[in-house]
Amino acid sequence: MDRRRIVGQIRVQEIFLGGGRRSWTILWPDGALHEEADRFLRRYDGEPGTQRTYAYLLVDHLRWLEREALGLAEVRLRDLQRYMGIVGTEVRMPLGGPWRLGKQPYGNSTLSTAASVLKGFYLGLGDGNRSAELRSDLDRVRLPSKADKNRSLLGHVVSGMPANPLAPRKSVRRHPKLLPDDGRARILRKVSTARDRMIVTWLYDGGFRIGEVCGLHLMDLHLRDNAECAQARAAHMHICHREGNLNEARAKTKYPWELVNGVVHGGLIRRVSPEMIHTYFAYMTSEYPRSAAIGHGMLLVQLAGECHGQPLAPAGVRSMFRRAGLRAGLGRVHPHQTRHNFATAVLDVSGGNLMIARDAGGWASSATVDEIYGHTDIHAPQFDAALRKVWSEA
Repeated sequence: MDRRRIVGQIRVQEIFLGGGRRSWTILWPDGALHEEADRFLRRYDGEPGTQRTYAYLLVDHLRWLEREALGLAEVRLRDLQRYMGIVGTEVRMPLGGPWRLGKQPYGNSTLSTAASVLKGFYLGLGDGNRSAELRSDLDRVRLPSKADKNRSLLGHVVSGMPANPLAPRKSVRRHPKLLPDDGRARILRKVSTARDRMIVTWLYDGGFRIGEVCGLHLMDLHLRDNAECAQARAAHMHICHREGNLNEARAKTKYPWELVNGVVHGGLIRRVSPEMIHTYFAYMTSEYPRSAAIGHGMLLVQLAGECHGQPLAPAGVRSMFRRAGLRAGLGRVHPHQTRHNFATAVLDVSGGNLMIARDAGGWASSATVDEIYGHTDIHAPQFDAALRKVWSEA
């Protein structure tokens, strides 16, 4: 069977391993295993989140190869650069036909990940599909940067560092998309359930990622002072990465956690506001079904239909937030925008303290906070006053 005649049908296959563990691989249209892709993905068997992301990035590339009628052994660096340009925002060369119709182009972060996936995949190909020319083009080195030297704690490192010719240029500064100042009140006026009011409040006051809030279990919430875990004096919650959630929600952070005598310890600890506690109790006493508490024990559940009481998936939260934003006249909004508002507000109040903003929002590095949020707000009073003074003097 000529598999290349069936364009766009290569697919990602999720494999359930038992005990809540899962794995991902790639199959041909006839259901046969794509051996080269499977060999590459097996390197990440112990990292399900990474393996899943890499599988979907790789399958997109393999579908593109089908459309271009390119075999693995025929691919050259120019082809990979053309592909990276097609899935990204711009490229300065003839592209051919469009790709990923109806989908957003990859952002800079996704392009960097895709570049790593493609380099690792092609360097690991078997002898029958390996191109010596492509391998030579991809297997490059560069001089170590200052950051490399700092990480190695050696100021005299001169050995070569791996380089990726497919990687995009890193943007110096990113500007987040913020919701307007009155966006919270306008959205809250357009939601109709205690659950949705709690979700909006928690997103704004906690700066959560969507996977974090959808992956919460009731046992993760320690909403009173001096809780049994003794890991924080004030009311807080533990964000725990779980692969086996029924709604497939996963926290991005993977800090170790454990259950000790029925009490959650570890994970990523985040403070909660009084308003978050208030909306939680309003939701729990009016809408949360008892069957969910004694069943799966997850916080967010569906409130209507045949799936009443089942965990609410991240897609459901995004849809609710988007509908409320449209009804409030805010256009097409996303829950992640509240995280941008949260980080910007924390930086403003803390005087630009990156460490406080990092811990408040659960970022792994303050460098990320600095890159996205650590710049002067052009609408801040001090910024406005400085400009007006310069303009008047001019």
